Amino acid sequence: MSWFQKIMPPKIKKKQSNGGNIPEGLWDKCPDCQAILYRKDLDRSLQVCPKCDHHNRLSARKRFDYFMDAEGREEIGANLASNDPLRFRDSKKYRERLSQAQKKTGESEALLAMRGYLLGHGVVASAFDFGFMGGSMGSVVGERFVRSVDRAVADQVPLVNFAASGGARMQEGLFSLMQMSKTSAALGRLDDARLPFVSVLTDPTMGGVSASLAMLGDVIVAEPKALIGFAGPRVIQQTVQETLPEGFQEAEFLQEHGAVDAIVDRREMRETVAELITRLTHQPAAMTAG
Repeated sequence: MSWFQKIMPPKIKKKQSNGGNIPEGLWDKCPDCQAILYRKDLDRSLQVCPKCDHHNRLSARKRFDYFMDAEGREEIGANLASNDPLRFRDSKKYRERLSQAQKKTGESEALLAMRGYLLGHGVVASAFDFGFMGGSMGSVVGERFVRSVDRAVADQVPLVNFAASGGARMQEGLFSLMQMSKTSAALGRLDDARLPFVSVLTDPTMGGVSASLAMLGDVIVAEPKALIGFAGPRVIQQTVQETLPEGFQEAEFLQEHGAVDAIVDRREMRETVAELITRLTHQPAAMTAG
């Protein structure tokens, strides 16, 4: 009998998996250090491994729960829904892929936008959901982001975005690529209004999202070891015919070379971004987190 079986209370329901006994719904394994973690401890640590500090990926809604104040939230652009302008089909119809992603995540699209508060200060926040078709940027994602910018301008509050995306959504072709210029132009209006944009890069931030809105922040912060880039390392290496340095697309490498301003642990993100906003807007210090 293993040590794991010895410590388990007899009444806990167990599930057979690969010939071993794993308690159902109580434990998780860290994908980095392989430590067995009590799920409640992992939740208290904001899905950051307490053993090795590996940052697990989050859904967009969970991201809001961890980042924004619980009261006073208002979703932006929730009524927008994707269609299939190109009647695209690969191994599956695009409409089928959308339906599957919606069932998997419980969300209607790959980006959520919210008006609310951060430690008592008004803010608009948006967040990509990598679980929804790889957080790909289609027409609705672009429109929701633009509406979040417009709401920030209307309310005269800062904008914070959490990027987690594989890039443009191939099923929408040029309609998807147009979102790069559309979102960038919207951020120009935010700049004209002299309102700060804090861009938070999480794992992964790639493709058309990294080539547009994600890298246009007044301040760019990243979670530790987040993968950030445009194309994958194999594609780049084949293109430039050079051996690439190890970890060249990780957040730490980008900070060292000036593309990222700071690396912030998720457990400190609320307080750090709130402090950034108070400095950028010359507001009084944010209240202590409760």
